[in-house]
Amino acid sequence: MPVIEESVFIARPPQEVFEFLIKSENIPVWDSSVVQAEQVGDGPVGVGTRTKGSSKVLGRHFDWVSENTHFDPPNKTVIRSVEGKFDFTITDTLESEGDGTRLTHRIDAGTGLGGVFGKLADPFVQKAHTRTVRANLETLADLLAEHHDGG
Repeated sequence: MPVIEESVFIARPPQEVFEFLIKSENIPVWDSSVVQAEQVGDGPVGVGTRTKGSSKVLGRHFDWVSENTHFDPPNKTVIRSVEGKFDFTITDTLESEGDGTRLTHRIDAGTGLGGVFGKLADPFVQKAHTRTVRANLETLADLLAEHHDGG
């Protein structure tokens, strides 16, 4: 089971980072592998909230629906895929660090990335996607820092 885990320091308090992360429409803004994402239904985000979206990883498109399985603002959120050909769980853990937040973003790919690319590709895909995740987290940190500076 491939696991990608990266962390980044964000110069914003945990509550602000958490509120940004849980909005489905914000995902494509900072995650370059997500083409589109939207919350299913209305109401506040919490356990059971679903998001449907579309991702592109190394040239392959796939649609997915995820559901919040753990929701502990502003400390932790866990979503897992409930529909689609790619099983995944994403855990975001937020910790206060100095005057900001340490975000740890972990992706557990249930069936391995081989479901999309073939099993022999797993190590290559995992390494390539780890670089993407790292860049995405840097984008998120920059975005939230700029957002604060600009307003």
